[in-house]
Amino acid sequence: MKKINLTITGCMGRMGQQLIKSAKSYKTFKIVSITENRPIKKKISGIRPDLNSEKTFKNSNVIIDFTVPKCTFEVLKIASKLKKRVVIGTTGFSKKEENLIKKYSKKIPILKAGNMSLGINLLMYLTEIASKSLGNNFLSKVFEVHHKHKKDYPSGTALMLGKGIAFGKNKDFYKLIGKKYLNKKSFPYGKKINFNSIRKSEIIGKHEVTFSSGKEVITLNHEAFDRALYSEGAFTAAKWLMNKKPGLYSMRDLLNFK
Repeated sequence: MKKINLTITGCMGRMGQQLIKSAKSYKTFKIVSITENRPIKKKISGIRPDLNSEKTFKNSNVIIDFTVPKCTFEVLKIASKLKKRVVIGTTGFSKKEENLIKKYSKKIPILKAGNMSLGINLLMYLTEIASKSLGNNFLSKVFEVHHKHKKDYPSGTALMLGKGIAFGKNKDFYKLIGKKYLNKKSFPYGKKINFNSIRKSEIIGKHEVTFSSGKEVITLNHEAFDRALYSEGAFTAAKWLMNKKPGLYSMRDLLNFK
């Protein structure tokens, strides 16, 4: 079987390192290039890192990007010119940036997910169902915990879950965003969706959605113990994207959740 040529951006980051490590166990893929936003002299797994460029992406079939928004758009600009597929695991995009990604997806196939985990995407699906079923009599909030190195908050996954709540209520998520707390021991429900983010230790990821009517509380949660589950999701997404036409896809499309 012909291998899928892969480029991994942000090769010095935590997910970049995990992707390179996990790729060794996949016979379907061949890493042809890895990139970083600064010069790196040493080789990683026998490959010398390079900057994002047409030359670096030329032989790649799919680019997997877990970086920062600025780098992601650098990648998308080059990828759209070369007609390369892109899997985006980067988080922290503004609404304006989200719309720009949609424009790029008219030229190339893009799969974007705030979280590549099967469990998290199932949690989002269940969040939508719960939000729709419980209606406006229940207030909701989102809690998340990540390692101390994570800079953005709320996490991309927490925002995904917030979108799930909004989708269930058939409302605009950006109009439902409430307060964003950092490292609070507790935080309130509100008429809008409030978020609380904890940054400590080396915790990989914990997310919780809570619905309350004042008389009862319903909690949906997920905890990750191994970062490899994110790389597994990214590789599954990369393989799935090979047969897709230009468009913006999600893990929900891949998993065929209705």
